[in-house]
Parts: sequence; C-alpha cells; structure tokens
Amino acid sequence: MSSSSRELGTGPLSLLALSVARHALLALCLVLALLPALVATFLLGSEVGNVGWVVMAQIPVVPALSAGLFAVRAWRRNDDAGVWREFWRGYRLNLRDTLRWWVPTLVAGSMLALAIAFADSVPGGPLIRPVAAAIAVVLLLWSGQALLISSFFAFRTRDVARIAAAMLFQQWRVTLVLVSLTVVAAAVMVIGSEVLLALLAWAFVSLLEVVARPLVEQVTAQFTQQPEA
Repeated sequence: MSSSSRELGTGPLSLLALSVARHALLALCLVLALLPALVATFLLGSEVGNVGWVVMAQIPVVPALSAGLFAVRAWRRNDDAGVWREFWRGYRLNLRDTLRWWVPTLVAGSMLALAIAFADSVPGGPLIRPVAAAIAVVLLLWSGQALLISSFFAFRTRDVARIAAAMLFQQWRVTLVLVSLTVVAAAVMVIGSEVLLALLAWAFVSLLEVVARPLVEQVTAQFTQQPEA
C-alpha cells in the first residue's frame, strides 16, 4: 500500500478525494504553465492583422500539456508520485524535445492562418482558404499525435514527425479522439474564452493519457529496442 493511500485511506470516498486533489493541483500547474500564452493572446487581441502573432503566442501550450501528461502517467503508475513535482519534472525533461517540432509547426500554422484570414485579398482566394484550412486541420491532428509521442518517448525530432504521421492512420481511434477534443476545445473558446479552456485543460490531459495507452504500446513495440530474454 502506498503512503498516499495510507494517509487518506483506501475507501471509495478517500480515493475520490485523492483524485480530486490531484486533478485540482494539475489544473493549477497547467494554468501557471499556460499563463504566458493567455497573457500574450489577450494583449494581441482579436484583430485580424494579429492572427499570425496569436498563433505564435501558443508556444507554451504543448510543453504545458506534455508536462501534464507526464504527471498523470506518473501518479497513475505510482501512488507516491507528487503531482507538482512530476509536472515540473516532465516540463523540464520534455521542454526541448517538444519545442523542436512545435515551434516550426506554429510557424507553418501562422502562415496558414494568414492565408485563411486574407484569402479574399489575393487572386485565387476562394480556393486558397479551404485548402489552407484543410492543411491546418491535418497539421493540428499531427501535432496531437506528436504531443503524445514526445511526452512519453525520447525520440529524435525527425522520428517524432515520422511516427506521428504514421500513427494518424494506424491509431485512428486516437485520431478520432483528437478530432473530438479539438471540436470541444473550439466550442469552449467560442462559448466561453481561452481562460475557461485553460481552466479545463486538466480534463483534456487526464483523458488523453488514457486514450494514448494503445498508441504508447504500439510505439513501444515497433520503435523501441526490446530487452533480450
């Protein structure tokens, strides 16, 4: 029995209280890590001319989500794992690996956002807008796969890109969940705000850790060296 379980007991109410406390602390960690993106987005405002900069302001998002995934997996594997400690440990360990693919992705995303926003002012705009939107959706889903892979594995950037592209199709159930979460996130921002989405990020991260398990198993089997018996 873990020390956390001994302190709170092993009954259903005790386990529920422990889960609520962990997710509350996870929510706090995520909001703190996402705060720079929230502040930058607020300062840039909703002017169309700033859309490229708004996209680039999301640089802190993936490192924060990656740290959240790292922390959730840590405490679900070991009851003694502290949420605060594991979150910032995951942030430190995954920061460089996530930014190596996330920053170029945002550069591409900002260009696509500008193409969508200003399509009417260039020749061929009616064709450019849907094409750019379709590419942006694929890029976003690929980013979701890359997030899961770079959160749980230490691959080279080009390997993360290659494996994430393959998992889009091989782990299509995970891709469908990513589509669903993207729709929900967009609805939260339209109905509420970016701040509300940040406050609910813990729920997205907790669900993603569960959904990602088949992907993690497949990537482990296919792309990591197994110890000899």
